[in-house]
Amino acid sequence: MAQRINISGRYGTHLPCLIQAMEITTGDVLELGMGVFSTPFLHYKCMIEGRTLYSYENFESWMNFFVKYEYRNKNHQINLVDKYANAPIDKEWGLVLLDQTPDDSRAEEAKRLAKKAQIIVIHDSNEKNTQYNYKDIYPLFKYRSDWIIDRNHATVLSNFINLKDFWGDKL
Repeated sequence: MAQRINISGRYGTHLPCLIQAMEITTGDVLELGMGVFSTPFLHYKCMIEGRTLYSYENFESWMNFFVKYEYRNKNHQINLVDKYANAPIDKEWGLVLLDQTPDDSRAEEAKRLAKKAQIIVIHDSNEKNTQYNYKDIYPLFKYRSDWIIDRNHATVLSNFINLKDFWGDKL
């Protein structure tokens, strides 16, 4: 049975960053905060590439939405977490997406993962979005590339991969 949800195309403006990052990283993928754009893309891309996707969500009903539609499989571990600070994610990652609620936990997890992820993608990185405290994390990274083509920006951060040519000659 279909389920009605209200979505906006603005919720998917981090997809260009995820698409590019999946092409230049290896290893496991971490998604903090599941979404109708990121979760299906990462689910299938990881399945095709034989990578494991670990998704963490703190809203059980939202997590169950993805479980119900069979997004959980051997390449995709879906986990409920009470607080993202309690998620057992202290390991090396190829790609990390930070798109969770509560908003201020994004900066905290970026600090936690700055030296563990090849690339971190953060969503909603417009300067006016001060609730995310992103300005506090930018100095922790050697490389940064911003997706500013859409109204809702996204940012790619790394301490391991030079992002100077992240978009190549595509833009």
